[in-house]
Amino acid sequence: MIIDCHGHYTTEPKDLHRFRKEQTEAANAKDKSRMPARAQLKMSDDEIRESIEQNQLKLQKDRGTDLTIFSPRASGMGHHIGDESVSIEWSQICNDLIARVVSLYPKNFIGVCQLPQSPGVDPKGVVAELERCVKMGFVGCNLNPDPSGGYFNSPPMTDKSWFPVYEKMIELDCPCMIHVSGCCNPAMHTTGSYYLNADTAVFMQVILSDLFKQFPKLKFIIPHGGGAVPFHWGRFRGIALNNGKPELAEIMGNNIFFDTCVYHQPGIDLLTKVVPVDNILFASEMVGAVKGNDPRTGFGFDDTKRYVDKAALSDADKAKIFEGNAYKVYGRLKAQIAKQAA
Repeated sequence: MIIDCHGHYTTEPKDLHRFRKEQTEAANAKDKSRMPARAQLKMSDDEIRESIEQNQLKLQKDRGTDLTIFSPRASGMGHHIGDESVSIEWSQICNDLIARVVSLYPKNFIGVCQLPQSPGVDPKGVVAELERCVKMGFVGCNLNPDPSGGYFNSPPMTDKSWFPVYEKMIELDCPCMIHVSGCCNPAMHTTGSYYLNADTAVFMQVILSDLFKQFPKLKFIIPHGGGAVPFHWGRFRGIALNNGKPELAEIMGNNIFFDTCVYHQPGIDLLTKVVPVDNILFASEMVGAVKGNDPRTGFGFDDTKRYVDKAALSDADKAKIFEGNAYKVYGRLKAQIAKQAA
C-alpha cells in the first residue's frame, strides 16, 4: 500500500466558501447577529463526490497511490479570523466535512483534523475537538505554531503552554503535522515562504530543547520536506552540537518526521540522502500548493511518487517511505484502515 500522509480538501463544495465568507465578514465586523447559521450550510453527498472524484480520487488512480491521510484545507484554517468561538465553529464544520468524505470513500481516505486555535488563547482549549475527532476515526491533527497568521507572536512549541495538548496527543496515540494556515502578513507568501519558514522555525525550536526527553512518545510531522532543514543540514547540525545537543538524527529519533512534499527530483534526492530514511513519510499535498505540470517533465509538480521511485534507494527503504513509516507514526492507522475496509 502507498500511503500519502499529507492531503487537504482543497476542492470543497461552493457553499462552504459562501459560509466562510459570511462568517469572516461578521467576525471582522464584530457583529455576532450577522453570523451565518450552520444549519444553512448545504453540501450534498453528490457535490462532495463530484469534488473528490474529479480531483483527489482521480489523481490517486492516475499516480498509483492507495490511501490519503486527509485534512481540511490548511490555508483555510484561518485561526487569526475572529475569536475562539468562530474558530471552534469553523473547525467543527471543516472536520465534519472530512468525516463525510471518509464515509463516502473509506478505502481511499482517513481523517486528520484541524484544531480550533486562536491568537492569545490557551492552546489546551483545542483538546475537546481533538477528542471528538479521534472518536470519529481520525488518526492525527494539524497543529499551527502561529495562529496569528504570519506574525509569529505565539510562544515557541517548546513552551509549557503547549504541554496539555501534547499530553492528550500521547494519550490518544495521535501525532500532529506542524502546519500554519493562510498568511495575513503582506511580507510573506502563504505557500512559498510562510509555510517553509514555519517548518524551519519549529525544527530549530525543538532541536535546542529537551522536549522529547519530557515527551518521548510525542510525534511531529514537519511537512514540505522539512522546510529549509535538509538543504542546511550542516548548519542545523553544527548549531545543535555547539549547544551541547546530540546529532540531529538522534534528536529526530522516533519523534520528528519529514514528508516528501518537495516538488523536484534533486530535492527528493537531497532529502533522502541527508535525512534518515526512517524519518521520511511519503506525501504529495495534492491538490495543494503547486498545481499543474512541470514543463520540463510533462508530469505534475506534486506527483511526488515519481521522485521517490527514481531516488537512489533500496526497495526496502522505499517501502518504509511509502508505507512502513506511516504505520510507525500514526499509531491508530492500521486499525482504522481495517475498520474502514470492513
